[in-house]
Amino acid sequence: MTMYDTRAESPAARAASLAALHAGIRLMLADDHRMLREGLRRSMAEQGFDMVGEARDGAEAVELARVLQPDVILMDVTMPELDGVEATRRIRSTLPQVKVVMLTMHADQDVLASAIRAGASGYLVKDCSTEEIAEAVRMTAKGDTIISPRLAASMLDEVRRIEGRPAGSPEDERVVTRREEEVLQLIADGCSTPEVAERLYISQKTVKNHLASIYQKLDARDRTQAVLQAVRMGIVHLD
Repeated sequence: MTMYDTRAESPAARAASLAALHAGIRLMLADDHRMLREGLRRSMAEQGFDMVGEARDGAEAVELARVLQPDVILMDVTMPELDGVEATRRIRSTLPQVKVVMLTMHADQDVLASAIRAGASGYLVKDCSTEEIAEAVRMTAKGDTIISPRLAASMLDEVRRIEGRPAGSPEDERVVTRREEEVLQLIADGCSTPEVAERLYISQKTVKNHLASIYQKLDARDRTQAVLQAVRMGIVHLD
């Protein structure tokens, strides 16, 4: 994903740039560790997000999401009362417009698969930089899906283990066009819709049309499921 580097700017100019970049994005946090939650709140506020609320566990996250209806929730995976995956499932079932970015300490394939099924839009490990988390929030607010490279690599390993064969085996038939393969590969590499359009010299509308066709052919609900299926079939590869 494209990173916006504001480090060379003066503090005042940097704050103004971040405020403009993330203006209007209402962000909620859900994490049972108070110190981590407070640190994340400060760092995301410095990035220019509108911090609307915090939850200490999954059950509270579900209730706060209903009341606050934020644009994006940064959701810890492991929490008391209700874990982050189940909280995400409940939130997305009643508030499909709310995007959820999962935060995890480990690249756990089972958690990743469960989060995908629950409807999460982003998957990050907690050792990501503040800028990477901010970029993930911004992109998911726009409707994109973000997967941490470390989690993507772990996902690929698990898919290959389950299948018992390497990606790209001959029995996988070609089901998408060559152009759709190019779109899928760029998405798997973490590109947003504008970035795919720029790299392939096509319009964003054309990219969206390709994605709609891909979803239908791969029986996928969103980008994440499409990439998972494409990796399993050997259509795309994760480095």
